[in-house]
Amino acid sequence: MSTTPDTRAALVTGGSGGIGRAVAERLAADGTAVGVHYAGNKARAEEVVATIDAAGGRAIAVGGDVAEPAEMAAAFDAVEEAFGGVDVVVHTAGIMTLAPIAELDLDDLDRMHRTNIRGTVVVAQQAARRVRAGGAIIAFSTSVTRLSFPTYGGYVASKGAVEALVPVLAREMRGRDVTVNAVAPGPTATPLFLDGKSDEQVAGLAKAAPLERLGQPEDIAEAVAFLAGPARWVNGQTLFANGGLA
Repeated sequence: MSTTPDTRAALVTGGSGGIGRAVAERLAADGTAVGVHYAGNKARAEEVVATIDAAGGRAIAVGGDVAEPAEMAAAFDAVEEAFGGVDVVVHTAGIMTLAPIAELDLDDLDRMHRTNIRGTVVVAQQAARRVRAGGAIIAFSTSVTRLSFPTYGGYVASKGAVEALVPVLAREMRGRDVTVNAVAPGPTATPLFLDGKSDEQVAGLAKAAPLERLGQPEDIAEAVAFLAGPARWVNGQTLFANGGLA
């Protein structure tokens, strides 16, 4: 694949589905070459790449466990090799297991910790070393850190750690002209959110926001595109994208 020195390139973890896919496609539509990361479903990532290519964009699929430094280093290497560098890193990959705190399986907590906290640190380490001047690092939290829904305790604990990490990394990037922020979606119509919820629960959450609907993946991608592009004076922040719910 040909590259040019002025190519702006992004790596989107979890880019093969849900919010990650919408982010990858939006960044590509804005003219950014995209590494579409997947953990296990290569075919789905390649489908996203094909969609981007068909729309006139540029993309490659890159695999790896976000919690394994060697695998994420290889993913970053692949993006740099294909596009000449990395300017934007969007870390959407995460897992969610719900249970009341009193009943939370500690193995489930450990799995969330490994993916959501360790994975964020691993990706942030690579991003901090590689993102070029004028670039952006964007992590993902959740609006449930404000909403405090029952059964979300373990998940919110892992995402609260992400929010705490962001301003620290922003300060550590001093002098690099690289912004570091997080996006915290509210209820968004993705399989991760909808799985296990009744129609009544979904309808209730859709009505809860002042805009009276669920968020769509494209709504969250809009917030990411803002932070990845024009928002050069927004740094060290968590942007809550939830339609006014919290």
